[in-house]
Amino acid sequence: MNQNIVKDKSFAFAIRIVKSYQHLIESKKEFILSKQLLRSGTSVGAMVREAEHAESRADFRHKLSIAQKRLMKPFIG
Repeated sequence: MNQNIVKDKSFAFAIRIVKSYQHLIESKKEFILSKQLLRSGTSVGAMVREAEHAESRADFRHKLSIAQKRLMKPFIG
């Protein structure tokens, strides 16, 4: 069975994002940006999963580029 490093790392990243969000909620320092971070950070894994089932190499690259954009969105606005 092949190991998918991108899938594993995106899953680990999503878990870290959720834990960070929970910490912000518990410490009463939750802001609008943290909600956007939660949405963006957890959507990356879904996009990687979708890219696994791409119809072509071009479709695969396109879907991964969308995942990358979603990942960077909270940091670049």
